[in-house]
Amino acid sequence: MNNLRKHFLLDPSVTFLNHGSFGATPKPVMREYQRWQREMETQPVEFLGRRINQLMFDSRAALGNYLGTHADNLVYTQNATTSLNIIARSLALDSGDEVLSTDHEYGAIDRTWRFLSKENGFNYINQPISTPLVSEEQFINDFWKGVTTNTRVICLSHITSATAIIFPVAVIIQRARAAGILAIIDGAHVPGQIPLHLDSLGADFYAGDLHKWLCAPKGAGFLYARSEMQRLLKPLVVSWGYEAETPGSSMFVDHHEWWGTRDHAAFLSVPAAIEFQQKHNWGSVRDACHELAKDAQRRICELTGLAPLHSQADGWFRQMFTAPLPANTDIITLKRRLYDEYRIEAPVQEWFPSPKVGEGMGRRADGSSRFAAHRVEAVREGNKLIRVSVQGYNTKRDLDKLCYALSLLILK
Repeated sequence: MNNLRKHFLLDPSVTFLNHGSFGATPKPVMREYQRWQREMETQPVEFLGRRINQLMFDSRAALGNYLGTHADNLVYTQNATTSLNIIARSLALDSGDEVLSTDHEYGAIDRTWRFLSKENGFNYINQPISTPLVSEEQFINDFWKGVTTNTRVICLSHITSATAIIFPVAVIIQRARAAGILAIIDGAHVPGQIPLHLDSLGADFYAGDLHKWLCAPKGAGFLYARSEMQRLLKPLVVSWGYEAETPGSSMFVDHHEWWGTRDHAAFLSVPAAIEFQQKHNWGSVRDACHELAKDAQRRICELTGLAPLHSQADGWFRQMFTAPLPANTDIITLKRRLYDEYRIEAPVQEWFPSPKVGEGMGRRADGSSRFAAHRVEAVREGNKLIRVSVQGYNTKRDLDKLCYALSLLILK
């Protein structure tokens, strides 16, 4: 793989190992983004009043081809969190209903479900997933133990943010469909990192980010809904798309993509991001990044003497991984010193898995949610992790530098 650093705007003085948080946009994609902005400003009424519907359709068509679905099953949103809010706020969930997730979920989505559960009275449950994960069957069995006759919705990550694990969501989606349970997948870290064919996967709803691993500009995400499920979704923002009859457009697109005056340049630049990755043989880039990631995780775990949260078998992560840190690690100080002293950008965080049933913090007898697990996070110890992202602009030297810095900062 030819290193792609020259194609990115990243500060050369920083060892950037945090692509997973906000991504990084290649120069040619950035130029396309700015070109769209300039084109809009030359004649805003022409652009937004006469051309935008066709331009957005063309962009969604390119995205649909990339993601394995039709353009009319997709709408552009700012990010996966926005998409998941559209879904969560649309569902008619009442007292006694349950939304089942895991204890590996992204904080913003946990907060979304907890907020809505308090507003509407349903139960939001973070099902514990035991680690280390050693098999697909282990995950499925752990997760499905949380399903009850009250489960109406399953919402889980395809690739987790806190723990960087690829969950085997396809089987869960199939089981949910058979049980009449809605399946919502948070795919924020998926497009560009692992192959995705939405129609084959079969989720009812899928949310993704395009500014992360696909390297599109910031503010490019999407919402996918199976055609049969689109009628369930209500617009998060009611604007001129509501009650519209746009020629050649669907109600799903009209309701959820037209938010009034906004900058569409990030959405319109998505085809350029796809083209950039195709031009640079992204399958090979991902493979090379995965090999660097595997080696780095092994070295960090050897350094700390701690095992990862999953088996060493391939398939649990791709370009982003976590490695446990010693329990006495001061994560705030470590993150600061990595950046201030070594100019290494990598998140160091604490992850609080839900206590297992039988430890006094599982499902209560009345079936209510495990809010208690969240209330005690401040006083019980979590897993301290470093999360490392490896992208096409990274080299073995970057990972060597990280391992060297950790050897000095952790083992002192």
